[in-house]
Parts: sequence; structure tokens; C-alpha cells
Amino acid sequence: MELVLALGIGVLTGSGVWLLLRPRTYQVIIGLALLSYAVNLFIFSMGRQLKVGAAPVVAAGAEIDPLAFADPVPQALVLTAIVIGFATTALFLVVLLAARGLTGTDHVDGREPER
Repeated sequence: MELVLALGIGVLTGSGVWLLLRPRTYQVIIGLALLSYAVNLFIFSMGRQLKVGAAPVVAAGAEIDPLAFADPVPQALVLTAIVIGFATTALFLVVLLAARGLTGTDHVDGREPER
């Protein structure tokens, strides 16, 4: 499970960096979103060891082991980052639409690329 998570984070990071290096503004915004998803997954994975098939609730009368529970701080950080990331993506898209309306293109330097 950890290998799948690490590969997923790596693919998201690589794709995000590749899109950040593209000349179009929309591709840069998508690259930033992919990088934020990769960082969110990384922070979330730091909360505890991943387990498949574990019981979510402690049985009545069972001894409680605090080490068996997830740390709530990374979960709160990821939830906050998702909200902030959504707001900044919406802001970037509004700025993109305004810039495209003013310049007529979404290319970074204001010129259409040569074909």
C-alpha cells in the first residue's frame, strides 16, 4: 500500500512540475493544482501507518491503545489546504479569464506560439 501511495505522489509531483514549465497559463494552473494534491497526499500519509481492513471503532470494554489511532493534525492540515487550494484555483481562473479578455491570449509572454 505504501508503494502505491509513493508512486501516486511521485506521478502527481512529476506531472505538476511538467505542467508548471509549460507556456500556457491554464496548464500552469493545473500544474499547481496537481502539486497541491501531491503535497496533500504526502501530509496525509504522515498521519499514521496505512492499514487495510482495520476496524474503525474500538469494541466496548476493550483496552484503548493511543498509538493505534490516527493523528488528527495532518488531517486538519490537509482539510485546510484543500479549502485554500480550491479558493486560490478559483482566483487564478478568474485572473486567467480577465487576462485573456484583455490580451486575447493565455500565453505567458502575451504572444501566440509559432507553429
